[in-house]
Amino acid sequence: MTFPIRMKRTSTLILLTFFLSLPLMGENDESKNRTTQSDKATGVSEFEPDGTSGSGFITSLVNNSLENAMQQMPVPDGRPQYGRKLSDYASAPKFGGYFIGKYTYTDQDGAHGAGGFSQRFIRAYVDGTILGDFKYRIQAQINNSSFHMKDYFVEWQHWKELAVKVGQYKRAFLFENPINPLDVGSGDYSQIARNISGIGDSDKGVANGGRDQGLQVQGDLFPSKKDGHRFLHYQLQMMNGQGINSSDANGHKDFIGSLQVQPVKGLFFGLFGWTGDYVKDGDPIDRNRWAAAVKYEHNDWTVRAEYAHAQGLLANYAGEGKADGWYATVGVPCTPWLKVYGKYDAYRSAKTWESMRTIYSIIPNIQLHKNFLVQLQYNHVHDRSLQHKDYNELWAEIYVRF
Repeated sequence: MTFPIRMKRTSTLILLTFFLSLPLMGENDESKNRTTQSDKATGVSEFEPDGTSGSGFITSLVNNSLENAMQQMPVPDGRPQYGRKLSDYASAPKFGGYFIGKYTYTDQDGAHGAGGFSQRFIRAYVDGTILGDFKYRIQAQINNSSFHMKDYFVEWQHWKELAVKVGQYKRAFLFENPINPLDVGSGDYSQIARNISGIGDSDKGVANGGRDQGLQVQGDLFPSKKDGHRFLHYQLQMMNGQGINSSDANGHKDFIGSLQVQPVKGLFFGLFGWTGDYVKDGDPIDRNRWAAAVKYEHNDWTVRAEYAHAQGLLANYAGEGKADGWYATVGVPCTPWLKVYGKYDAYRSAKTWESMRTIYSIIPNIQLHKNFLVQLQYNHVHDRSLQHKDYNELWAEIYVRF
C-alpha cells in the first residue's frame, strides 16, 4: 500500500527542511557546547535509584540549592550511628522530571490516519541515599487525566555482591524492559517487552510499565583485575504477580530471575526466567516465560537482540496459549547530536506464523540539548492477521527534561 499524495508531499517537505537545516546546525557556535550523545549514559536502567535521566532546567536549580544547604549542616566524625537522628547522614534528595509528546500518522486501512497529537506521559521523581547504604526512589506519572505511582522502593546497597530491594519497580525480565524511555532509542518498546515483560499490560486503566511489587536480591560478582568490570550479574525477585499498584490476589507469588555474563566490558549475554500466576476475572492464570538476549554498548554504539517465549494468557491473546517474539536493534552515532537506530521487531501472539506481526523501523534521534531530544520514526508494519497486511506509520516525539 502506498502513501496518499498529500502525505508524500508533506513528508518530502519535512525531510527537505530537515536536511537543509543541517549545515546551519553544524555552524552554530552553541552546538559546540552541547552535551553529546556519548556524554550521557547509555542504556540507563530504571532498576537502580541512580538510573535516572538526570536533572532538567528547573530541577537542577532545586537540586543544587538543596545540596548547598545540606553542605552547611554539621556532620559528626566517624561512622553514622543508627537511630532517629537521620538528617545528618542523608544525601540531598535529587528531583527530576520529564515529559514526552507524540504525533502519529498511519495509512493502515480503515484507521483514517489515526493518532494525531497526544501526550505520551509526564513523569516526576525523587531519589537519594540515607546512611550511605540505603537508596530510595519515588516516581509518579501523569497520562492525560490519570495520575498514578510508578516506582517506590528502598534498597540496601552496602555490598556490590548483594543488594536487597523492597517496593515497586521493574521486573527483571529482558534487557529492554528496565531501560529508561529517554534512552531506549525508539518511540516505543519492542513487542515482546510490551506483551511478555508486561509493559503494555494494564490494571484498572493504568499501564503496568513492566512493574510489580515485591522483594529482590541482586549483585555483581567476580571483578576483572584489568578494568574492574564484573563478569557476572544476577537478580532474583519474588513479586505479587498482579502488576503495578496492585496487592496479591491469591497468596501465590511470581518468581523472576536473571543471570547476565559480561565477558568483556560492555558486552552482556543474558538468560531470564519467570514462573507464577495472576488472577483474572477471579480465575488464576499460569504464567511461564523465558528469554535469551545479548547487548553491547561501546563508544555510543548500541546493539541489542532478544528472544522471549511465553505460555499463559497474554494481553492481546483471547485464550490460554503460547506466544513468542524477537527483535534486534542497532544504534549508530553519526554526529555529536545525531544517533540513528534501526530496528527489526517480530511477535507471534499465538506462536504461529499466521499470527506474526513484524515491524521494520528507522529512528533518527536528534539531541539538540542535553534536556531536549527530537525523535523521528518510520515504521513499515506487516501483520499477517489482517486482510490488508502491510501499512506504514510516521511518528514524531519530543522529550523535554524540566
